Amino acid sequence: MEVLFWILVFIVFYAYLGYGILLYFLVQLKRLFTPSKKLTDETPYEPTVTLVVPAYNEEDFILKKVENCLQLDYPKDKFEIIFITDGSTDRTKELLEQDGRVKVLHEDRRAGKSAAENRAMKFVKSEIVVFCDANTLLNKEAIRELVKHYRDPKIGAVSGEKRIMTSEAEGASAAGEGLYWKYESALKKMDSEMLTIVGAAGELISFRTSLVQDLEEDTILDDFMQSMRIALKGYRVIYEPKAYAMETASADVKEELKRKVRICAGGWQSMSRLLPAFNFFKHPLLTFLYTSHRVLRWSIAAFSLPFIFILNIFLLKRGWFYQVLFAGQVLFYLMALIGWYLKSKKIKVKVLFVPYYFTMMNYAVFAGFIRWLKGSQKATWERARRATT
Repeated sequence: MEVLFWILVFIVFYAYLGYGILLYFLVQLKRLFTPSKKLTDETPYEPTVTLVVPAYNEEDFILKKVENCLQLDYPKDKFEIIFITDGSTDRTKELLEQDGRVKVLHEDRRAGKSAAENRAMKFVKSEIVVFCDANTLLNKEAIRELVKHYRDPKIGAVSGEKRIMTSEAEGASAAGEGLYWKYESALKKMDSEMLTIVGAAGELISFRTSLVQDLEEDTILDDFMQSMRIALKGYRVIYEPKAYAMETASADVKEELKRKVRICAGGWQSMSRLLPAFNFFKHPLLTFLYTSHRVLRWSIAAFSLPFIFILNIFLLKRGWFYQVLFAGQVLFYLMALIGWYLKSKKIKVKVLFVPYYFTMMNYAVFAGFIRWLKGSQKATWERARRATT
């Protein structure tokens, strides 16, 4: 029982902190033996690019998004913008057509983001295709920062960075989500330098067009599946934080939970479809990164938490150390519970945001697992409400 307890504690520690620590030292070792080659900006690299923006019922934001896309710094004769509004029931399509400055694709059928992207790819003739969400704003240099990496023929995809816009009055969702993405960005930078990232930001991701393949229409995490399949072909998927997509946090933790459950259901679906990624003998480094960064968080680590709590109860008689550990767990979950209660009263105590967000994320793994087993998580989704700025 004691051995099992410490194995589970190690799994949780490794999944959330230990992997980052180990990866940091591995990256430092790699730098000693293989100094990184810096990109030169002497000759601008300007392949043809198509920006594809799936937009479902985004009438309140869509014209602001168009303006943002048109202000991106890239040669107009090598850059095309396509909005695909399949299934939208509001005025998104009409507003885009009235504006007239971008290409609009529309079908009344709502089959989900993967189906829309599959259809949009039939209209893409450029060397590079970039996907970004309709509710984000890109920095002016985003396209150039992404495509500069494609000079290297070994690069199959380049992911930008997701940034959460918060304010002084940020709530639990904004604080937790913002902190989570800062940590994720640090991990992605190291994953990318080590070999390849194992989870692209769907808010801003680019691909070498020749490598993009149609996804199953019921795919929940399209960006993750597309990038992992490219990595399994032997190409690198790298991270470029100088290209970023900005969006506000979810309106509240309830909305963020809805998003997280969907992502976790997609994680289980992805793991079931990416079995070759577990072949350590064929893809040793990729398997290590994928298992450490994604698989453990989406499965074993979350399921370890309740067992750690229960086992700790049986180990209380072993001495004061286990009693302190148990008290720490009780305090942590109590803080999460208080954070949930205060959120319902619209009272903000930042010290409670991390335990609240951590607990909510791990609950989402269980809920996502159940949805995946039941097949109840559809590829179509309800838009999570976002905080206003």
